Amino acid sequence: MLRFLSRKGTLIYHTTESKVNTDVVMEAFEHFIYVQSLDKLTVIYLDNASFHHAKRFKEKCHEWLLKGLVVMYLPAYSPELNIIEILWKKIKYEWLSCHDFITFDALKESVKNIMSNYSSKYSITFN
Repeated sequence: MLRFLSRKGTLIYHTTESKVNTDVVMEAFEHFIYVQSLDKLTVIYLDNASFHHAKRFKEKCHEWLLKGLVVMYLPAYSPELNIIEILWKKIKYEWLSCHDFITFDALKESVKNIMSNYSSKYSITFN
């Protein structure tokens, strides 16, 4: 699951059951641009995963910039600055129960439920 989270609480996610690679990440970005219908300059901060630095991804960043999407990178080794890491920590250690891990399908369904109910039943307040 690839997620886009704003400090205002907007969550957009893209799911896949395949291995996350550059193609899947670019697909998630295209989904984000489509869903958001960018009407103002939007900045996305990324960690330094290898697929975020792939040549094809960086070439696509230029195209996305023309659509109003700016891609920037967090400093290396700084997960505390990545608000998605805060979300993932909440999901894993607070919102999922032990029962959710019984089967892979149960886990998928529970995570999907959390994502679908983010900002109503589940939320994080960023100061």
